[in-house]
Amino acid sequence: MSYSLSSIQVPIAEPMKAFEGKFRQFMRSKVMLLDTIMNYIIQRKGKQMRPMFVFLSAGVMGEINEKTHRGAALIELLHTATLVHDDVVDDSNYRRGFFSINAIWKNKIAVLVGDYLLSKGLLLSIENDDFDLLKSVSTAVREMSEGELLQIEKARKLDITEDIYFDIIRKKTATLISACCAVGVQSVGASEEYIQIARDFGDRVGVAFQIKDDLFDYGDAEIGKPLGIDIKEKKMTLPLIYSLQHTNSSTKKRIIHLIKNDSENPQSVREVIEFVKNTGGLEYATQRMHEFAQEAREILNKFPESTYRNSLHDLLGYTIERNK
Repeated sequence: MSYSLSSIQVPIAEPMKAFEGKFRQFMRSKVMLLDTIMNYIIQRKGKQMRPMFVFLSAGVMGEINEKTHRGAALIELLHTATLVHDDVVDDSNYRRGFFSINAIWKNKIAVLVGDYLLSKGLLLSIENDDFDLLKSVSTAVREMSEGELLQIEKARKLDITEDIYFDIIRKKTATLISACCAVGVQSVGASEEYIQIARDFGDRVGVAFQIKDDLFDYGDAEIGKPLGIDIKEKKMTLPLIYSLQHTNSSTKKRIIHLIKNDSENPQSVREVIEFVKNTGGLEYATQRMHEFAQEAREILNKFPESTYRNSLHDLLGYTIERNK
C-alpha cells in the first residue's frame, strides 16, 4: 500500500498550516544574525513528521489547542538544537542536502545557535507553565545524548549485541517520537493511562523507523543517505549484527577487520554489504521492523476510533514503506 504525507495530514491540515507561522514567532530574535539563521533553518525544514505525530496524537484524545502548538514547537526547537550541535560534532557540511549551519557560519556561531534554540524551547515551556511537556521532552533529549555516547563507546570495540543495539536506537531515535506522541495527548489533558499508551506507540514506531533507516544503508535507492555510510562510520546496525552472529569465526574476524581498519575503502564497504546481503541480515531486519510495526498497530487500537487514529496508522505505514 502506498502512503502519502499529504493525505495523512488531512485531519490536521489547518493546525499544521498555522503551526508554520507560530513556530517562526517562537524562533524570532532581535539579533539580526540570529534571525537570519532562524529563517535559513525554517526554509529548509524536512517532512515535519514530528509535529504531525504531536497534532495527530492530540486529535485522537481531544481538541488541538495552543498548548499543542507549544508542545510541537518545543519538540522542534530542542530537536533542531541537537541537530545543529550534531553537525558541529560530526564536522558535517550538509543537512538534508543543504549546507549546515556550521558550514556557512562556522562552528562557534553554530554552537551558540544550538544554545539559543535550546533556551527558546525551555523559556517557551516555563513562561506558559507547560512543565509536563518540558519533562517529557527534556527526558527525550537526555536519552538521545546517552544513546549517542553509548553508540560511540561501543563503536570502538564493535562489540554491540542485539540487546545493546535496541537500547541505543530506543534512546537515539524512538525516544523522540515517543515524546511527540506523549506531548500530543498531554496537551489535551489525557489521563496517565493514555499518556503511557501514546509513549508506547511512539516507541514502537521509532524502533521500526530506525530499522528502516538501517536498511537504506544496503539499498540502491536515491535517499539522500550515501550507500554504506553506516559502515564507513563504524555503526553496528541490525542487519550487520545479525549477519556477524550467523557466520563462522574467520569470516566474522575478516568483516570486523574491514570495518575497523578499511571502512574508507569503497571495495571493502561493498564486501561488507554483500556479506550482509548473503547471510540473511536484510531479511531478518525487515522481519523485526514489521514485528515492531505490528506492535505499534495493536497499541494504537487502544485509542478511540477517529480520522486522527486512521492517520496515525497511515503515518506508521509511511515510516516503514518510505523510500527516503
